[in-house]
Amino acid sequence: MEYINQILTGTLGPFGPLIAVGTLGLLMIVVTVILMVNQPEDPLDKLKKSQIAAAKGVPSAQKLRSGARNDKLDKYATFLEPQDEEAFSAMRVKLMQAGYRNRDAVRYFHFAQFALGLGFLAIGVVYYISFKAGGEETDATSMIMWVLGPGGIGYMLPKYWITKRQQQRQEEITDGFPDSLDMMLVCVEAGQSLDQSIIRVSNEMRSSYPALSDEFEIVSQQIKAGRDKPSVLNEMSERCGVQDISSFVTVLVQSQTFGTSIADALRVYAGEMRDKRVMRAEEKANKLPTKMTLATMMLTVPPLLIILVGPSVLGLMELSAMSN
Repeated sequence: MEYINQILTGTLGPFGPLIAVGTLGLLMIVVTVILMVNQPEDPLDKLKKSQIAAAKGVPSAQKLRSGARNDKLDKYATFLEPQDEEAFSAMRVKLMQAGYRNRDAVRYFHFAQFALGLGFLAIGVVYYISFKAGGEETDATSMIMWVLGPGGIGYMLPKYWITKRQQQRQEEITDGFPDSLDMMLVCVEAGQSLDQSIIRVSNEMRSSYPALSDEFEIVSQQIKAGRDKPSVLNEMSERCGVQDISSFVTVLVQSQTFGTSIADALRVYAGEMRDKRVMRAEEKANKLPTKMTLATMMLTVPPLLIILVGPSVLGLMELSAMSN
């Protein structure tokens, strides 16, 4: 062991044994994951699945197209899903608001975190061994930064991606919602029902605001399936995560409950949404000068100082040279 320790220390520097142990542990984890993923399926489970598919009369390809759960991930559900019900529900709602409505979205998300974390950790280990180990400035802090830093970045990348997708989707829904209300009001006043107007709005808004069109299409399909309208609209507000949609759902539910005119409610609410969109645009316009102040100072003041002060500085330098 002393001979091996001397070889590792001479090759990789003072932290050679620690790097070797960490690399060996990482390789064991990767091999274990590969063996778990490629584990052959139990013949009894395969027979049971074929019997269930035959009883239902649904081909396997059709089951995949209908968005069924991935049975291979069921074996790792305890590892890839939060065990706390509240944490699982919150993560699922966030993924739905980002546009990922697959049943296994939570499992895919945690698998991406695990895989990217290990992959970036391996890249950090290889980079540290190849370029940083054995140098004069290597210490425990730099080793942790170059080895564990990429692993942490890889683990946080899926969360950052989901957060950005959620914000972009909510902004798209917020921008297109006033136009959809105006179109829905025109359809209702033309004699169509609310269900027909939702279908028409989902078709017309497809090219400009696909996220909002998808939400209206889901609502129309659920209503066609026989579900009650208040629960369908409440689920829409939860999927969108936008305050304007929640208020719109409240307006429609109250209008249906108290028997008031839907056209009058839509007319008033559409006017408020138009005014709110104008106010958001004015708010962004008023923030623009403040955001441009720093850039203006950095790009304008230094050239101005050079133009104004430069000749005086050159004159003083020439006078000092002549006096000497």
